[in-house]
Amino acid sequence: MLSKAEIFGYTPSEEFAKPVAYFSMEFAIDQALKIYSGGLGFLAGSHLRSAYELKQNLVGIGMLWKFGYYDQVRTSDALMKAEFVEKQYSFLTDTGIILTVPVHDYPVKVKVYLLKPEVFGSAPLFLLSTDIPENDEMSRSITHHLYDGNETTRIAQSILLGIGGGMLLDALELNPEVYHLNEGHGVALGFYLYAKYKSLEEIKKRVVFTTHTPEMAGNESHRYSLLKDMSFFYHIQEHEAKYILGMDGDDFNFTLAALKFARKANGVSKLHAEVARQMWSSNPGVCDIIAITNAQNKKFWTDKELAAAIDQDDQEAIVNRKKALKKDLFKIVADQTGKLFKADVLTVVWARRFAGYKRADLVMQDWERFEKMVTGTTYPVQFIWAGKPYPGDHGSIALFNHIISRAKPLANCTVLTGYELGLSDALKKGSDVWLNNPRMFREASGTSGMTAAMNGSINLSMPDGWVPEFARHMENAFVIAAMEDQSAPEAVDKQENRALMTLLEEEILPLYYNDPEKWVQILKTSAQDVVPAFESARLARAYYEKMYLG
Repeated sequence: MLSKAEIFGYTPSEEFAKPVAYFSMEFAIDQALKIYSGGLGFLAGSHLRSAYELKQNLVGIGMLWKFGYYDQVRTSDALMKAEFVEKQYSFLTDTGIILTVPVHDYPVKVKVYLLKPEVFGSAPLFLLSTDIPENDEMSRSITHHLYDGNETTRIAQSILLGIGGGMLLDALELNPEVYHLNEGHGVALGFYLYAKYKSLEEIKKRVVFTTHTPEMAGNESHRYSLLKDMSFFYHIQEHEAKYILGMDGDDFNFTLAALKFARKANGVSKLHAEVARQMWSSNPGVCDIIAITNAQNKKFWTDKELAAAIDQDDQEAIVNRKKALKKDLFKIVADQTGKLFKADVLTVVWARRFAGYKRADLVMQDWERFEKMVTGTTYPVQFIWAGKPYPGDHGSIALFNHIISRAKPLANCTVLTGYELGLSDALKKGSDVWLNNPRMFREASGTSGMTAAMNGSINLSMPDGWVPEFARHMENAFVIAAMEDQSAPEAVDKQENRALMTLLEEEILPLYYNDPEKWVQILKTSAQDVVPAFESARLARAYYEKMYLG
């Protein structure tokens, strides 16, 4: 059995001595460990990195996905294609632990690996895998694909994370005083804890919860009968699960259950916390929902040379380093697409998890106006798109490919594939403007703009998620005017497209070329304002102070 010294490799500080277990379906810790899909994983990865830097007594519980999320490659005609390739990780430690977790009343064997803190500079992370010879092929497939498209496999993944994670902590005798559910995927943990404590009140003393989804349809739910058949409720019956949580009906909502198991929850921005309270407060028995805004780890994300130039207020060094970082990005552009971008041209990047509400093509909506802008010679501009649609979301994949097709004839517009930590890093360092234009109140937080700001890329954003807490138009960011009435999506898209294009044509492009000193001043203010307010040391401290100890 691993000792605590072997697990941590450091002595937790007295300030953060309370033991915590942090459950997440995905963690983006390093490009080499491909067990994440997007923002949820980026947040969890930065959290674990800052927990390590602060020497917090926190361990992560996650899943070892055999094929990761997917590898984003291209078809013969340069459109997007999802490939599933087995991953190998020699840097993980085999703990020797094999658990037995009931799934569908069948004993599934679960092998446990450990990512030790010294490997990538993160708090210890335990990863669960069913892909071992002791299991049949169906059981082995549970940990093959992150967010598997099959409903029963997805449920089995949640059972594994929640119940398997709880079993592991008991096997290790870590005895966490706080179980932190990062999103509702691991909510089956509550039923494992009920088997131990026989009391909802005892569970609520120990569980906290972070919700990330500001729309009802995005919160996972399944039929009670199916969950019961799959052993989701561990050793209790369907009617007991309903009684314990006071949740009737045919469907079990993961988020609502987590809010009832927890003593405290948080939204991931001030705006999102307000939305979450409106969504859930009418349900009896839900806990308080406070705001702890997401953040990202500066040490991992920031270019040190650019950061030093900003700290020293050296405009020449800032401009020169930014051009060098743009050239690094443009090597990727040339390699992937055969297009040669120029370092002295304003470069706008839209890059994040690909979903319809994020409106990747908003800037293209009035095609004639867009084409006129990108072919103009007075104020030249370059556009890059990147992101990963869910591999089963055919609408988002079609949109991704539509943008590829539209950009193909334009020498200064392109779409990159392979959007993971490494490409995300290059795009943030190599862009001048970071474009974020979701439909209002749909983005719970959004973290990509934080790390863009750390690297001298100025946010051009809707005032959604974390942005209202940060952005001051023309001082540290550019804010797109949102339409007051959001009830008619087509009208909203048209008006907000006009607002975006006008901002680009009349303010951003002229400013970049005509007043470089003011541009650099906005860049510096942005980089200075984003830290420490949106650096993950603040987040890791806030979780201890407001959720774990409070």
